[in-house]
Amino acid sequence: MRFYNTQHPFYCGIDLHARAMYVCILNQAGETLLHRNMKATPEALLTALAPYRPDIVVAVECMFTWYWLADLCAEEDIPFVLGHALYMKACDSLTRNLMRKSMRGMSRTVN
Repeated sequence: MRFYNTQHPFYCGIDLHARAMYVCILNQAGETLLHRNMKATPEALLTALAPYRPDIVVAVECMFTWYWLADLCAEEDIPFVLGHALYMKACDSLTRNLMRKSMRGMSRTVN
């Protein structure tokens, strides 16, 4: 198993679904800069990431909807990390009630 260990000023964890995504952006100190549910569209994500570019990395849990996000990050030259839920420290629960906590953790996982 390979781990992503490159340092960045900003880290973005995304809980991605078919029509919505929950985005959490942290700085290196672990402070939450953005914590929001939004439409799962390239435009919405690029708008959310704009203030933190070019120094941000995006992490998302591996599931069937991640392909467009990986392609978008490649096109926009944004580092992208795909993680398996069983191996991501932040994914301590699969319940909806802990989704926001998990996204903060996912952002920290790539840190």
